[in-house]
Amino acid sequence: MSWISDIARPDIVALKPYEHASWEPPLERLHANELPWRTTGDDTDAGLNRYPEPQPRELVARLAALYGAEPKQVLVGRGSDEAIDLLVRCFCRAGEDAVLVCPPTFGMYSVAARIQGADVVTVPLRAESGFSLDVDEVIRQCTPRVKLVFLCSPNNPTGNLLNEEDVLRIAARVEGRALVVVDEAYVEFAGVPSLIRHVKDLPQLAVMRTLSKAHGLAGARCGTLMANPEIIALLRKVIPPYAITQLTVETVLRLLEPPQLAIMNARIRQIQSERARLADALRTLPDVKRVWPSDANFVLVEFADAERALKAARGANLLIRDVRAQAGINRSVRISIGTPEQNDRLLEALR
Repeated sequence: MSWISDIARPDIVALKPYEHASWEPPLERLHANELPWRTTGDDTDAGLNRYPEPQPRELVARLAALYGAEPKQVLVGRGSDEAIDLLVRCFCRAGEDAVLVCPPTFGMYSVAARIQGADVVTVPLRAESGFSLDVDEVIRQCTPRVKLVFLCSPNNPTGNLLNEEDVLRIAARVEGRALVVVDEAYVEFAGVPSLIRHVKDLPQLAVMRTLSKAHGLAGARCGTLMANPEIIALLRKVIPPYAITQLTVETVLRLLEPPQLAIMNARIRQIQSERARLADALRTLPDVKRVWPSDANFVLVEFADAERALKAARGANLLIRDVRAQAGINRSVRISIGTPEQNDRLLEALR
């Protein structure tokens, strides 16, 4: 064991995980209390009367290849939300440990911490410099209580990429006492290399990816954590044994074939084009005070009257996200990039 186990919850390190029914596909199954017949209408390959494979090997291998990781560095869960929850549960003791977040950012990091009874340390992003990291303050606030540093890049809801050198500098300073968890849910829209390439050499770095955004599979609930194998082994003790449904496994494997990936890449290019067109058009509207640069599939827009903008969108049968409750963006809304027709309809409503 390394320092990773030293900073994890000792009860998780010592935990004997649940022993699920053995997975031996060549043998007929009379060991898992399953019904021996398929239900009417079940046209899956494996049969929904059977429990799915825990951490399905073919899916793990496919996602590892997609993201440029090794299978032993991969944990598959129900979206990035499950990875966030597992990390907090495995590394944070209630009432003793803490996570660090940089608001405005994705709210589940703080929610997962508070559910676990962990504290939340905040170091706001610097709006005056495009919502960049305050690296020195992050490092200063990483006391021994902080076990996880959550960074979102591109950041939600601001849309900006975090500077890679800043992230790596923080990771270098917390080695041996904390993990830096980078959420790359939107990185496909940024057109930059993933930080996954650093995971092998930096045991304190973990990277989350999801199929929900660029792949259009939000309803499949399939996310991936890439991290040091020791971290993956710890989290596998805690994740439910049959977390990934057979429907998800078969659907995802089918939709990660080369023809579907080509379609995905074409749609990413269309989103990027529409993102630029929508941002340019929004900047011409008199009620728009600022459109923040975005590397994601959304834009953050500051309005003179955000309430009026929200109502105008509803009047056009469109929902945009009210993010005014978050620190530093109290006059802003977040607009996901839609189809050209939806974007035109929104612009017309805002005019």
